[in-house]
Amino acid sequence: MKDLTPKEVVAELDRYIVGQESAKKSVAIAMRNRWRRQQLSDEMREEIVPNNIILIGTTGVGKTEIARRLANLANAPFIKVEASKFTEVGYVGRDVESIIRDLMDISVSIVERKKEGEVALEAEDLANERLLDILFPGNGSGDSHEGKSDLAERQKRTREKLRVKLLDGKFEDRVVEVDVADETMPMMQVFGPIGLEEMGMNLQDIFGSSIPKKRSRRRTTVSEARRILAVEEASKLIDHEEVLRDAKSRIENSGIVFLDEIDKIVGNSSGTGPDVSREGVQRDILPIVEGSNVITKYGIVKTDHVLFIAAGAFHVSKPSDMIPELQGRFPIRVEMDTLTTDDFIQILTHPKTALIKQYAALLETEGVKLKFTKSAVRAVAEIATEVNDATENIGARRLHTVMTTLLEDILFEKSGEEPEKISITKEMVNSKLREIVKDHDLSRYIL
Repeated sequence: MKDLTPKEVVAELDRYIVGQESAKKSVAIAMRNRWRRQQLSDEMREEIVPNNIILIGTTGVGKTEIARRLANLANAPFIKVEASKFTEVGYVGRDVESIIRDLMDISVSIVERKKEGEVALEAEDLANERLLDILFPGNGSGDSHEGKSDLAERQKRTREKLRVKLLDGKFEDRVVEVDVADETMPMMQVFGPIGLEEMGMNLQDIFGSSIPKKRSRRRTTVSEARRILAVEEASKLIDHEEVLRDAKSRIENSGIVFLDEIDKIVGNSSGTGPDVSREGVQRDILPIVEGSNVITKYGIVKTDHVLFIAAGAFHVSKPSDMIPELQGRFPIRVEMDTLTTDDFIQILTHPKTALIKQYAALLETEGVKLKFTKSAVRAVAEIATEVNDATENIGARRLHTVMTTLLEDILFEKSGEEPEKISITKEMVNSKLREIVKDHDLSRYIL
């Protein structure tokens, strides 16, 4: 985990997310506390639990983006799940423990990629040696020891010359046949307690190396064969036991679960309709958030120190409608600010991957240089605010619909033509969008 200070975390988040200072501050403190915990003695470290956070706000204000960017900063295993996808045990649907199983899969992938990067050069060297064996297999034999020695010496010199040519890219387009492991293994259908079928159990996991992996021959170019063989060689060089230990440690000490739409499992107190399992889902989530042992195909994972960031609009319900035990496990509550016209202007222009920069980059591939005047940017922001106020408020996502409608003709017509510069003005924005905005039915349909 990078040892960023809270101020540095907020500064990094500011590059991508506009406003929401209180939310950024809360997650920055939570992230720094995880680093602080790692510096403590084993006894004290076990006692300190993460302060889980609930982000409260309408859709499109940046809840998911904050959690995603935070995970990137921490280089931590991160998973986004929707609480509404899970059901109480006994109902058909996903088991809440699958969150941790999926997170473990992600963590293993992260560590494997890191380890593969560390051995990439060695793996490529080994792949090149295998390619030389495939391209120019050694042949011939001598009748005497002296003859064998001369032959071996000649083959060695020839191999060195061929290695130089191979490394210079002289054989890249030549077609070769390579033996590759077939990763598809027969799945075993498991009939048992809910969730067991999600553990990804297959015959190879259960019986290990007692079932030899099936191999098949593939015809491919040398360049593609090198990539395939390098992956195989990297896998041989990696200590997979160490990968699992590292992945498990990453989850247990720095894993982040973003639990979206948590308000959907709170519901109201009417007790009518098909919502009988909502409180049950809360009770199933509770042990995971409190800290429990979850069985995965890689072993048992403890969730005591996984950071949970929940988010919801809470239009119908409120956080206090959650069961008291779950409320207690989310002590930090942050209300997200509603986005204003000025925020929309910032979102369109300020972030590193701002929306206007994205469209400009897309059109630049066609030789079109797109530029927005300041008044045009404000006009787009004002229209997005107006439509959000008049219809459903979907936050910054409204900018996507407005921008796509505004640039529709340009995106359609400018394909492979002569390079040109296009300047979007306030007048162009108003002429294209104002009529749609005035007609509420039309704006609801289009924007």
